[in-house]
Formats: sequence, structure tokens, C-alpha cells
Amino acid sequence: MRWLPLAPATVLLLLFLAGPIAYCVYIAFTNMQLTGSSSADFVGFENFRRAFSDPKFRNAVWLTLVFTVVSSIIGQNTLGLALAGLMRRASKPVRTLTGALVIAAWVLPEIVAAFLLYAFFRREGTLNAVLDWLHLPTQNWLFTLPILAVSFANVWRGTAFSMLIYSAALSEIPKEITEAAEVDGANGVRKVIHVTLPMIRRSIGTNLMLNTLQTLSVFGLIWAMTRGGPGDRSTTLPVFMYDQAFNKSLIGYGTAVALLLLLVGALFSVVYLRLARAEV
Repeated sequence: MRWLPLAPATVLLLLFLAGPIAYCVYIAFTNMQLTGSSSADFVGFENFRRAFSDPKFRNAVWLTLVFTVVSSIIGQNTLGLALAGLMRRASKPVRTLTGALVIAAWVLPEIVAAFLLYAFFRREGTLNAVLDWLHLPTQNWLFTLPILAVSFANVWRGTAFSMLIYSAALSEIPKEITEAAEVDGANGVRKVIHVTLPMIRRSIGTNLMLNTLQTLSVFGLIWAMTRGGPGDRSTTLPVFMYDQAFNKSLIGYGTAVALLLLLVGALFSVVYLRLARAEV
């Protein structure tokens, strides 16, 4: 009878999580479409073979990796750690103001953040206005550097999560350890490398895994800013999946791409978990 208290949660998971995933797996092996024939025939691995032979899919995989590495692994992670470290040494008014500004970007709805960054990067936007005032060259950032523009937008919106994770982790480092390092002659850089980072490595691994999984699924931010364009130059896997499934009505093919995206996220998770286990 020990399973009885878990039965309601198990039923809900099977109904609302396992059930839809199983149905998506079934759709991925069919030629289901939104328009045309109402029947769906089983086509085996045809959708997956089509994906791997499609240059647009390979381009989407590459841009997804660029977007994830630049905006999550490098951008949010590094900036969040830097802000957390600086806020520990700042005065209370500075900590309050900085925390409010960073968290405000995080709590904004994704679509609102996307339109704010679109207004910032567009040809007549804020960034070009500032550059023009400084007599520096301007350009259409959403056309010339679209994947970097949406990566910056994701950094701006998501850094607060990393900052909060690292602020909590840094607060748990005993002062005696940092004081002992200072007595031994460790300067700021050596103290960060040999004391701070090793002490919070588990938090770094957790933050990297959560941020990576969240970034892999970003859709609304990119769709509102560039719609995957110009051309396919900012078409990540979620945008490519949406375009195939709903714009081109290829539900079976789009669902197969979604499963491949799920596999990419699982691979990242396995890597992070193995690295965390190796450090224990």
C-alpha cells in the first residue's frame, strides 16, 4: 500500500505528460498533415531521414547550438556569476537597484521582452540612435547579425535566474575559507579560480543544465524579433519545427523535429549529470 499516496500524481503524470509524449512519438512516424488528406499513414523513419538530409534542418541545428552556447552557456552563466559576485561587495542601495533591474527583465512576459529588444535593435531603434549620437556607424542589426541580436535578447532576459542561483551559492561559502586564502596571499583572480569556483561547482552544473534546457526551447523571443529571418539566419530548431508543422502543415515532420530537439536536450542533460557525478 506504499504506492497509494503516489497514485494520484502518477495518474496525472501518465495522463498529461506520458500520454501526449507517446502520441507525439506516434505522429512522428506518420505523414499526418493539417491540410489535405485527413488520414495519416505510417511512414517509419522517413521523417527522420528527411530531416537529416534537409540542409535547412542542419542549419537550424547549427544555429540552435550557436544560440545556446552564446546566450546560455557563455552569456547568462558568466554574466549571472559576475553580477552575483559584484553585488556581494556593493552597498545595499546598489544591490537593491541592480537586483530590481535584472529581475524586472526576467519577470517580463516573453513577448513583451521580445518587442522591447526588437525596438532596441531595429534600424530606427534605440541602439542606432545612441550610436548615431556618438557619431559611430549604424546598421540594421536584425538583418546583419540576427542570431547575435536574439542571443543578446535572451541574455538580457534570462540572466536574473543565474544571478539568483549564484547569489545563493556564494552566500554559503564560509568566510573562514576566503579569509584563509587571503592570508595565504591569494589575490582576487586566484581566489575566484581556486576557492570560489570549486566551492560552487555543483551550483554551476545545475545552473548550466537548467539554462541550457530553457534556451533550447526558446521560441517566442526569436519569432517576435525576427521570425527566423532574414531567410533562415536565425531559424533555430523550435522555429523550424513551428514553421514545418503549422505554416507548411507538415505535422508529422514537425513532430519528428520536436523529438530530435528533445533528444538534444537529453544529451545535454546526460553530459551535465555525468560531469556532476564525476566531481563527487
